[in-house]
Amino acid sequence: MRDSAGFTPDFAAGQQTTETLALHQKGALYRGGVRLYLIQHGQAKTEGEDPERPLTEDGADEVARVARDAVARFGVRATHVVHSGKTRARQTAEVWAGLLDAVVEIADGLAPKDDPAAWVARLDAEADDLVLVGHLPHLARLAGLLLCGGVDRPVVRFRPGGVVALERSDTGWLVSLVLPPDGP
Repeated sequence: MRDSAGFTPDFAAGQQTTETLALHQKGALYRGGVRLYLIQHGQAKTEGEDPERPLTEDGADEVARVARDAVARFGVRATHVVHSGKTRARQTAEVWAGLLDAVVEIADGLAPKDDPAAWVARLDAEADDLVLVGHLPHLARLAGLLLCGGVDRPVVRFRPGGVVALERSDTGWLVSLVLPPDGP
């Protein structure tokens, strides 16, 4: 099955071919570029339910399931999980860090309305795979900027608790994995 541009969408969850998974397991799917895992925080309580907006029970369960799947099936690895500091992002980051045995850090520039351009400069200098846990519209704008050069160009749909992996190559950033919270 090919999309309208003629590409086989094997990067989407549940559509990996045996060949693609075999390449990934051998390390050939990623050719040494830095991988950036963009994770929208899990489903959170409304402000009316709790002003801190922690994850709901379902949201925490979805985050844990996606993280386990990403690590076990797709070999996600990173030594740092960076989040916005908001409760729901911190809780999501802690789940991922626990599975990755990674350091959890708070960083500026990951709030919903922050300018994603600051992260482009940071990522240019990044030599290691990195997990960013944040919010919309910031994550979507960052992905648009990295992939297409524009913050107002939607290129991928984020879902609460899901992960979008980008890989830096010699020619720019590429989408390497999309794993939504509802799974394959």
